[in-house]
This record gives sequence, C-alpha cells and structure tokens, in this order.
Amino acid sequence: MAVLTKPPGRAPTRAQKRTRAIRNTKAARRLVQLGVAGLILTAAVRHQLESGGNAASVDALCPFGAVETLITLFTTGSLISKTHPSNLVLGLAVLVATVLVGNAFCGWICPFGAVQDAITWLRVKLGIKPLPVPPAVDRALRYGRFVVLAVVLYFSVTTARLWFADYDPYLQLFGLHWLFEWNDGLWVGLGILAAVLVGSVLVDRMWCRYLCPLGAVFAVVGRLSFLRIRRTESTCTDCTLCDRPCPVGITVSKADPLVSADCIGCMDCVATCPVKGALNVSAPVFVGNLLGRSEAGRPSRPKAVTNEAVNR
Repeated sequence: MAVLTKPPGRAPTRAQKRTRAIRNTKAARRLVQLGVAGLILTAAVRHQLESGGNAASVDALCPFGAVETLITLFTTGSLISKTHPSNLVLGLAVLVATVLVGNAFCGWICPFGAVQDAITWLRVKLGIKPLPVPPAVDRALRYGRFVVLAVVLYFSVTTARLWFADYDPYLQLFGLHWLFEWNDGLWVGLGILAAVLVGSVLVDRMWCRYLCPLGAVFAVVGRLSFLRIRRTESTCTDCTLCDRPCPVGITVSKADPLVSADCIGCMDCVATCPVKGALNVSAPVFVGNLLGRSEAGRPSRPKAVTNEAVNR
C-alpha cells in the first residue's frame, strides 16, 4: 500500500525573505517605541497626579535636558534649577551608548519620533504624497538643528533654567500640561507642536531632519560612534532599494563607506538590502584587523540586481 507523503514546502524566495526581514524589523521597532511611549505617558500622569513633586516630570526623562544642564554647569559653574538627577544620568548614558553602538535612540526610543512615524504610516494609508524636497534644500535645512541648538543653549545658560521646555514639541505633547493644568501660556508651545505635526505629514520626520536640537548633538557624536552602518562598494549593486525606506531621507546607496551621521539607526535600509554583505553594522576596519579579519577575501562585485532578480 502506497504511503502518501506531504511534499516538502517550497523554499522562500529572496524577495520573500527580504519582505519578512523588513516586517520583523519594523515590528520590533514599533513594539519598543510603543513601550517607551507608554512609560513616558505613565510618568507624565504620575507627575500630574502625585502631590509633593516626588515623581519625575517628562522633561526630566529627556536626555536633551542633560545637555542643557551640563553646558550651563561648564559655563557658569551652576546647575539649571529643577533638574532631576535622572535627567543627567539618562543624558550621559545615551551619549555613551551613542559613541559605543551608534544613534539608536532616535530610531527606537524617542517617543516623539514614534509619533512622527505614526503620522507617516497614516499618510501612506491615506494615499497622501510627501512633499519632495530638493537635495540642495534638504542639505541646507538640516543646519536648522544646529541653529535651534545654539539658541536653546544660549538661553539655557543665560536664564539658568530649562528654557526650551516652554517650546519643546515633545514636552508639549507628552507632558500632558494641556490636559491637567491648562493655562494661556501653553498656546505658543502647542502652536509649535501643531506646526511640527502638520509639517511631518508633508515631510517624513520633519522635526528630526531639520529642527531637533538633540538630533544636532547626535549628528556630531554619531561621527565618533564605534558601530555604524557601512556600505561595501565591491558588493553593492547600486540598486538604491536601501534609499526608499529611510525615514530621514538619507541616500544610503551613496555611503562611502559610512552612512551619514544623521542616521537614526532604524535598520530599515539593512533589512531592505537584497544583497548579503552590501550593508552591515560594523566596527572600524582596524578593529576587524585586530580580531584577525582582513580585507582579503572580500567578495567580488556581483552583477547588477535587476527587478526580476529582486523579486525572485
């Protein structure tokens, strides 16, 4: 009697593997973002409801407050008033982590970045096309982060307080002052928040790209990062698929070999890349040599990836 056996399943195609990798990377990032946003909102509610000021406020849970405080300490010898110790600890931890493993804070942790990602998701679902920004204009606008950083640090030092708290879109949204302790002084900050959210509909992560002062700090510190995304020219086929998912508009396919320090570490480009080894998160070359790895034996440049090959 013949025994019927189930035929082996068909192996997933390269396109299917890449789609699965993209989906898994995005799902993991969204879960982390939602978890952090939930913790921030919980802290905000506790701060608003608990009397005595024992619970840390939301601005104390943002590492940029540590930047303001440390600059003020170095320039005036005094700390900013009402600075929570957790603020300094968090800020220093994030800066050290950025040097060691790159800027994953903006892509995986920052709750305001998660809000902008949600706006992009909604825009795509509604079929709204983003506003095209010419490369030259984009490069010029990115200096806006440094302008905002300079202004914030100047007023933080001269006023010895967290001056930016009155205008910070993150704090205006997640601080919940608009819900628990409304006053007319909130209008300016909420107006800035509304403008940023509308701008994020037109340009993905507009705040992160052009205005975030903490992003300016990371753009500088990120150049010193031990681990960064690197493009291997001999392996890359210049298919430019890695450029499309970048939420901050980096042209990853032109990395030579390091991806821009504006990278927020979301890893979407690495997951999207159809050629193994073309994009990697790795340490500097000299570290690989110390570990016994050399440039010898690198794979030769493969043939260009066609649309047919990508979809296999």
